[in-house]
Amino acid sequence: MTPCDLVLAAVLITAPPGTPELPPSPDRWAGLQGALHKTAIEWEILDERETRYVLARPDDYEPDLNLLRRRYVDLADAPKVADSGRLPDRQAVNEFIRFNRAYRKNLETRQVWETDRADVIRIVVLETDRLYKVWDAVRDARCEFYYVTVRRQALKKLKETLGPDAYAAGDLPPYVPEWRFTVAR
Repeated sequence: MTPCDLVLAAVLITAPPGTPELPPSPDRWAGLQGALHKTAIEWEILDERETRYVLARPDDYEPDLNLLRRRYVDLADAPKVADSGRLPDRQAVNEFIRFNRAYRKNLETRQVWETDRADVIRIVVLETDRLYKVWDAVRDARCEFYYVTVRRQALKKLKETLGPDAYAAGDLPPYVPEWRFTVAR
């Protein structure tokens, strides 16, 4: 792999998806393949584990290159995986989600028995589901056995849901609608 291969890899990946490309000659294949893998991994649009089958054969050159191009476009505004280190650890997040789902189940039971409050409970169920989606994205971002692209998609979803300022501040909502809990006096 030469510096020219790396420059060519960057140019090829940043071209619009669907741009036709002929596979490189057999004597150029290994260098370009390595450069495309290296660039895509550094740009976090390819997980190292995917190199076994993405751009593995010259016959798959064009479709796999288009896959990388689509990911480049889709993840252009997605945070880098390193951002996930700012989030609570996966074990804690799993506990939060378990509680969220148990709380939701309790609300469903209450809807059946407390028909006079069914409308309010339905709103609380929707709030609980909205919070679940936030924490589910946190869990996906923290899941180290997921491919880097899946984790970045989760971070992107989290940023869109929270808003850029709250995301930058690391301001996560509660995992259940705490504002619905009342204290007896």
